[in-house]
Amino acid sequence: MILTKRARRIVAVLAVPALLVGAAACGSDDSGSAASDGPVASVSGEPGRQPEITVEKDAEFGAETVTEVLTEGDGPAVAEGDFVRVDVLGRIANADLELLNTWAAEGGEGDTRTQYVIQPGVESTLPQTATESLVGKKVGSRVLVEGRVSEMLGAGAEQAGIPADDGVVWVFDIAATAAVDPQGEAEGEQAAAEDGMPEVEAPSQEPATITMPEGEDPPAELREQVLIEGDGAEVEAGQGLVVQYTGVLWDGGEKFDSSWDRDMASGFQIGTNSVIPGWDQGLVGKHVGDRVLLVIPPDLAYGPEGNSSIPGDATLVFVVDIIGTV
Repeated sequence: MILTKRARRIVAVLAVPALLVGAAACGSDDSGSAASDGPVASVSGEPGRQPEITVEKDAEFGAETVTEVLTEGDGPAVAEGDFVRVDVLGRIANADLELLNTWAAEGGEGDTRTQYVIQPGVESTLPQTATESLVGKKVGSRVLVEGRVSEMLGAGAEQAGIPADDGVVWVFDIAATAAVDPQGEAEGEQAAAEDGMPEVEAPSQEPATITMPEGEDPPAELREQVLIEGDGAEVEAGQGLVVQYTGVLWDGGEKFDSSWDRDMASGFQIGTNSVIPGWDQGLVGKHVGDRVLLVIPPDLAYGPEGNSSIPGDATLVFVVDIIGTV
């Protein structure tokens, strides 16, 4: 996924350690199978507003992951495999370290708060052991999940100096859920590339092959073209978006990322600075079912700094299939 700098910092803290976690920890919930002493943390606040987590000093966390529905919503239940949009507050308890807080990103009047789009139980920016307990919970619910660092974050957190037996506390507000086929793709006759735009060959279930126009300099402004027109709903800022995509560098055409290589669609919030500006500007207003070609100049991508796989001042080219919203 093409993330903003803020999101990449969170990935560095959470996603890498999460990949080191093995089998999911045994879980419990509020239906009667929870650990005998229940959650260690207490949470105050109403769903939709920033929660406050309270943990007594030097509290000891049990070996099992504990889940408790603090407030039950009245929306549809999250099904296995759904994409879910959530607010989340994550904190390492005794170290008093805040991992992330979507409420902290809340801006002034008219701003949309940044939320996460995940598949519960699937490793992503958030660890599987934290999110798998959301399956079966209802939209509108506030859910507490807590466990030990060793189970929630794995060896990476311990290497960073956080004790393995410290606790990790998560509070999730479930904003929306949707069933989207993670192998879905845009379907229909693809339009020819416009003048000055790259040529695209997009075999089914494979990364697109993108060929730059010969002798053309990269455009200085965002260029976009709908290659396949879908008949789904219009994409609105603040929604969760589920897509398949392939990204290459304009200079040389080298592929640097593709959801098809992971055999899994990507989910993220659109129009809230969760992804690079070129995606926010180019995908809001499109429709579910569209295949969109984006040519994104550096100032709407990663600028002069670049990132680990993208050089500074690089123009990026994407083919994006919009397969669902959350």
